[in-house]
Amino acid sequence: MNRKSRIRAAVVTTTALAAAVTITVGVAVATSDGAADGAAPRSSYAKPPKPAEKQIAALFDGWNKALQCGDAETVAARYAKDAVLLPTASPQIRTDHAGIVDYFEHFQQNKPRGEKVRGIINILDSDSAIDAGLYRFHLTDAKTGEKRTVEARYTFEYEKRGGRWLIVNHHSSVVPPAN
Repeated sequence: MNRKSRIRAAVVTTTALAAAVTITVGVAVATSDGAADGAAPRSSYAKPPKPAEKQIAALFDGWNKALQCGDAETVAARYAKDAVLLPTASPQIRTDHAGIVDYFEHFQQNKPRGEKVRGIINILDSDSAIDAGLYRFHLTDAKTGEKRTVEARYTFEYEKRGGRWLIVNHHSSVVPPAN
């Protein structure tokens, strides 16, 4: 073999070796992210699945149960620290834990029991949802024992924080009379 042939053979061998290494590395990378087996590539940024409407609807049931226990702190614990409460029976907007507790201390004197009449749930993403609609409160006057029902509109905005669903915005208002 002359010098020219040896150089040509070395170039061909080097090129073949580089191609083999490139292919091997490419297969290893594809296998590690799931693409080699036909699956979609795995990503560390994959979004968690959205909650089911049933899961969001159950948040009202938990809130209503807390409301009936008679302890304002238990109800207020369902609200985020920066929550906003526009309550049914008060003109004052509550924007901190103490204000929310204060509202429920007074409201719970009427032994409220909520009943959802109609709810519309919008799941925004895996960590936020809105439940809006109509509910009624069955109330008992603490002094007279008289029972009454109040129809109201509501909006609960929920966010999942630290793995826990919390109310970040709650608006409730008495249904106005029909025209």
